Amino acid sequence: MADAHGSGPCDHKSCGFESHHPHQEKRYSAEYRFLLLSEENKEEMDNRPIGFFDSGLGGLTSVSALQSRLPKERVIYYGDTARTPYGSKSPETIRKFASQIVDYLVSKDVKMVVIACNTVTSLALDDLRQQHPELPIIGVIEPTVRKVVQSHCPNVGIIATKATIQSDVYARLLHNLDPSIRTSSLACPAFVPLIEEGIIDNEIMDLTIRYYMDDFVRENGFSHLILGCTHYPMIADNLKRIYPHMNLISSSEAVIDEVEEVLAARDQFAEQRTEEDRFYASDLSDNFIRMTDRLTEGKNSRIKLKKMEE
Repeated sequence: MADAHGSGPCDHKSCGFESHHPHQEKRYSAEYRFLLLSEENKEEMDNRPIGFFDSGLGGLTSVSALQSRLPKERVIYYGDTARTPYGSKSPETIRKFASQIVDYLVSKDVKMVVIACNTVTSLALDDLRQQHPELPIIGVIEPTVRKVVQSHCPNVGIIATKATIQSDVYARLLHNLDPSIRTSSLACPAFVPLIEEGIIDNEIMDLTIRYYMDDFVRENGFSHLILGCTHYPMIADNLKRIYPHMNLISSSEAVIDEVEEVLAARDQFAEQRTEEDRFYASDLSDNFIRMTDRLTEGKNSRIKLKKMEE
């Protein structure tokens, strides 16, 4: 169901983020800036890996963006493929799953965690930061919102999972930064299961996109569309073919801007790649293995099964 929004103040507790005035130079909350700038947390070089996780294989799009931008950085990725999709699960369940995965990544001595999942970012980011105050934990939503505002888009469409749309976090943060922006939101719950099954470059996906989006695009008249799920860049070619006038804004790519800034603030760029990337999944589906192999072509990597306790 589509949901159009006008301006309105952000309820920070419900959306999970601190507000930012458009003219503020600081981009992080006070407590997060303290963590970034604390001298005791700075190092000359830090070759430890960056942890990424998602409900499935969608977060691999963020890993790809990182590897293009910062090829010396090593990755440990966790895809919760056995329990995907997250978008239809309760907030309590999503928070529980996210906490389990971050605890696992911390056990691997990561220097940062990237929540490469809009659903988890919208519902669990604050909880995860409170559980691990010593660790930079970055979500995908706030960097994407800043990118939209910087693009001066007057009318923006948002597509995401049901949980992300119901949280209303994108619309709230956009209106908080720029009350003049008009937003229209649409949940597309069938996209993630189809992508997880590898049903992408065919008529089934195109028909599903049109089923959800034709009326949404026609009735709301936006020219910029936020891909509010890290799975959705995998159907970017479909979207561009069906809606050639549309400018797509990927949360998978926007989050890497913030990763780079945090690494710089903490002097934690890697000097060299000392070990191979590692990819873990709670269920080693054929599509996860295929997508990981495609992502890491020509690179050393390992793919392992790692189940989480229910």
